[in-house]
Amino acid sequence: MVDAVGFESVITHCPQELPQMMAAAADGLGSIAIDTTQLNMSVTDPTAWATAMNNLGMVPVGLPGQQLVSDSICVPGFDPSLNMMTGITPINPMIPGLGLVPPPPPTEVAVVKEIIHCKSCTLFPQNPSLPPPSTRERPPGCKTVFVGGLPENATEEIIQEVFEQCGDITAIRKSKKNFCHIRFAEEFMVDKAIYLSGYRMRLGSSTDKKDSGRLHVDFAQARDDFYEWECKQRMRAREERHRRKLEEDRLRPPSPPAIMHYSEHEAALLAEKLKDDSKFSEAITVLLSWIERGEVNRRSANQFYSMVQSANSHVRRLMNEKATHEQEMEEAKENFKNALTGILTQFEQIVAVFNASTRQKAWDHFSKAQRKNIDIWRKHSEELRNAQSEQLMGIRREEEMEMSDDETCDSPTKKMRVDESALAAQAYALKEENDSLRWQLDAYRNEVELLKQEKEQLFRTEENLTKDQQLQFLQQTMQGMQQQLLAIQEELNNKKSELEQAKEEQSHTQALLKVLQEQLKGTKELVETNGHSHEDTNEINVLTVALVNQDRENNIEKRSQGLKSEKEALLIGIISTFLHVHPFGANIEYLWSYMQQLDSKISANEIEMLLMRLPRMFKQEFTGVGATLEKRWKLCAFEGIKTT
Repeated sequence: MVDAVGFESVITHCPQELPQMMAAAADGLGSIAIDTTQLNMSVTDPTAWATAMNNLGMVPVGLPGQQLVSDSICVPGFDPSLNMMTGITPINPMIPGLGLVPPPPPTEVAVVKEIIHCKSCTLFPQNPSLPPPSTRERPPGCKTVFVGGLPENATEEIIQEVFEQCGDITAIRKSKKNFCHIRFAEEFMVDKAIYLSGYRMRLGSSTDKKDSGRLHVDFAQARDDFYEWECKQRMRAREERHRRKLEEDRLRPPSPPAIMHYSEHEAALLAEKLKDDSKFSEAITVLLSWIERGEVNRRSANQFYSMVQSANSHVRRLMNEKATHEQEMEEAKENFKNALTGILTQFEQIVAVFNASTRQKAWDHFSKAQRKNIDIWRKHSEELRNAQSEQLMGIRREEEMEMSDDETCDSPTKKMRVDESALAAQAYALKEENDSLRWQLDAYRNEVELLKQEKEQLFRTEENLTKDQQLQFLQQTMQGMQQQLLAIQEELNNKKSELEQAKEEQSHTQALLKVLQEQLKGTKELVETNGHSHEDTNEINVLTVALVNQDRENNIEKRSQGLKSEKEALLIGIISTFLHVHPFGANIEYLWSYMQQLDSKISANEIEMLLMRLPRMFKQEFTGVGATLEKRWKLCAFEGIKTT
């Protein structure tokens, strides 16, 4: 680096070495796109040379107000509002290749940042080996940046001094903490501010913690920026709609010419146009519009009548044109029919050749490949012959239908006389038809027989298939029904056995009750007559109780059968825990409501039958008096353990 005076002395003494020095400086600073041969400036003007060195990134040391980044990035005098006048999109000076910014360095080489000196502070770059600071996604139309990591003693003036060299600042919102928001005038200034992210800021020469901090500059999302961006987008959309509308107006077909007003002169011209075939369509529209407008009156009635009469005369011309076109169409049909008959005769001859070659005299002399090809050609020619003959027959049927319609519509007095030449031609055509039909009858008969045989076979196979499918379906349904019936029968047998057991138990208990009642009566009579002592009655009661207990034990042994499934064991465990929690017992409805929450398919009868099957674990007691009498089940397993 040299100062401005030394650099000017070098220029004045060695002007021939200036291009080489400038080129070397440009190569050393990243190939900035400036042509050294186009430098037109005064040699004695130090400010001009200082500006040139500043553009090259070589700012003299003695100049005050050192820039943060080179003038090639901070373009002085760049007016972004020029695009509104000229229609040019705004140029982003950070885009490389426009001559405003040096090309980006290769990805392998890290960007080396320099120390930046300001009046009130100094900015030290971060270690180049560290990764660059991360940034969030850029919001649309971003003009505001977030600056964090500021020193505690940094004032708004110091922040403005540092960031105003990136561009015009419109607002600074500083927080009580160590961050602030800065809004610039243009979007490209934000990119210059992001360049300062990672720098360490030190106020003056102080080493206090409050006077230093690492800057973190990032994009900020502001409502004002987004509103301005939306306004620009709407303006561009309006411009695009206006441009499209102009383009559509330019490409829209021209509207039809306006219809002139009625006058005698125009009516005379229109009458002449109505007589001309080329101008009739245009003239008839004008006539129709005049009549609809109400231009017909007593004065103009004669003129309009003459014009309507000329329109009527055009009807005759149209009918003549139609007749000529119909005649041309009939001639074309006749030509087509004649050509089709010729083609059909040639097809018949070709088919005859193939049929002759398939006979045994010639067929034996052909090889297998030749026979295959001849057979394929024969089938193809027969198909084409049949298609052509059907088309010809369709044309003739249409002609016959037209002739029959003409005969029915016309009266017998107005029938057209047929010339002898026409009759002869018709007879010749009929002969040709007979010949062709003879050839076709045999082929059709054979094809019909083959088709019948194929249809019968297909029908039989389809019937067999449908019958087999129906039989399989019926067999499957029968098997399912049989399985269901077996399951139902098993359930019925189980229920019958349970009912029989219950009936036997009930009859047995009733018999025991009768016996006990008789014994009680007998004992009472004996006591009354003989006057036995109280000990004898006690012995009788003990005997009766022992008999009842034996009977109960026998019933219990009969009832207490092994558990049938794991589900019953699970239910017994749940019921036992439930009744253990309820020491005073619970009725069957309460127990069933609790069990239904665990298994919705279980029934109260099933629970009661399970409890009755296990009398050593569960017993039923009656509680209450009169209307409040209630049956409750209790857990008696622990009592049985204690007694044993």
